[in-house]
Amino acid sequence: MSTGSQRLPQFSISQVSTLTASFEDDVRAYGDGGIDAIGIWEMKLRDGPNDDDALALLAASGLGAASAVPVVPSILPLPLLPGPEDPRERIDSLLRSIHRLAAFRPTGIVCLTGPGDRGTVVGGLREIAAEAERTGMRVALEPFQADGIENWSIVNTLGDAVQLIDEVGSPAVGIQFDVWHLWNTPDLLDEIERHAHRFVGVHVDDWRDPTRGWADRVLPGDGVADVPTILAALERGGWNGYYDLEIFSDNGAFGITYPDSLWNIEPSELVRRSRESFTQCWEERRVAA
Repeated sequence: MSTGSQRLPQFSISQVSTLTASFEDDVRAYGDGGIDAIGIWEMKLRDGPNDDDALALLAASGLGAASAVPVVPSILPLPLLPGPEDPRERIDSLLRSIHRLAAFRPTGIVCLTGPGDRGTVVGGLREIAAEAERTGMRVALEPFQADGIENWSIVNTLGDAVQLIDEVGSPAVGIQFDVWHLWNTPDLLDEIERHAHRFVGVHVDDWRDPTRGWADRVLPGDGVADVPTILAALERGGWNGYYDLEIFSDNGAFGITYPDSLWNIEPSELVRRSRESFTQCWEERRVAA
């Protein structure tokens, strides 16, 4: 991707952003739209003995693989999402997901803590990290937005995440940065530059104001998160990986139907609009910085 003589960074789309499309449709739409990579969501992979067809399709597309999201994405249960209640079952599912997703060679595998006991989270992360090391993968621990964190996580800021990672003590665990989750945390720009070397992945999106819920994100530049300034801080911090668009925009899938849901847009149109939105924010980052 380039504009004029200026090279744009690598831009990716996380598959939840086109929720209603299949894995195959996502690969085709992203590839046809000039996107550099795909953020694989395990829930979009077909049930079956293997993923040979999906792997072949991805290889033929030329797309890279950004952060992947397992079918069970947290160690402790998430009250707002379905899944096993027993942390042991959730950890076992994450271990299976590491092996399955490793074949796609993502930059990392996203993991939330879930809300609750820190000791269980630390023990689970150590076990998951050990398996990730054996498969050549990295775990991308994602801090969660302070608004509603009681349903999702025990870590909110980059500093919180670093403390937890240091407690786990494995080089296989890094951070999944997400604009929507972190835009309003204290000292964010300084923390980005201080901790960017720990980032495994970066999700880009924006915060609608007023927001209508946890699944109500907007495209970069369409909200109040000052995405250009955040992009400038990421660049100063040395991030040179994928900028992976991740949009939640409920169309009834999670219980609320927003009439302007981005999930109701055709994938090719979402691809076009997301590229334009990200490009505009990127081009504004120098001024914003």
